Amino acid sequence: MTLDTYPWDARVRALYDYWLARCRDGCPPRRSDIDPIDLPHLLRWLWLVDVTRDAPGWPLRFRARLMGTEHVTTMGHDPTGKWMDEAFPTFLTNPTYSDYVQVAETGIPSYRAGTPLYHLDKEHVRMERVMLPLAGDGKSIDMILAITVYLRGIDIRQEEKP
Repeated sequence: MTLDTYPWDARVRALYDYWLARCRDGCPPRRSDIDPIDLPHLLRWLWLVDVTRDAPGWPLRFRARLMGTEHVTTMGHDPTGKWMDEAFPTFLTNPTYSDYVQVAETGIPSYRAGTPLYHLDKEHVRMERVMLPLAGDGKSIDMILAITVYLRGIDIRQEEKP
């Protein structure tokens, strides 16, 4: 399944295309298939989350493995190494949590654009992101590779629509 990337920000589309090129036989790539050297122009917007299925009392839990510098600067703190639900107190009750679960359970990417839902309260900021599954064993999703770009001010693409 491929997504229609035509209206996407070029940085988001570039990561998605890179990920798609590394999928094999309809299965998500492994983390080892992704080489940061291939993505120097995207690194500051990238983030990586571990998927944990065996935490007691949690069906699925997510830990921030890496947060790019643009993400950290925009949020005002670095959640690297922290559980997402600890770094962001409203994470589990926010609609975005279901995006993480969907990616981890189905192996299907999740795209979203609009205002940030759980980690920013700046009305002038819009975001665009794609979350992409990675499967260490070739089948079971154990990481999510993502990119979030923040767009300040008016989204021109929205203004162009009739």
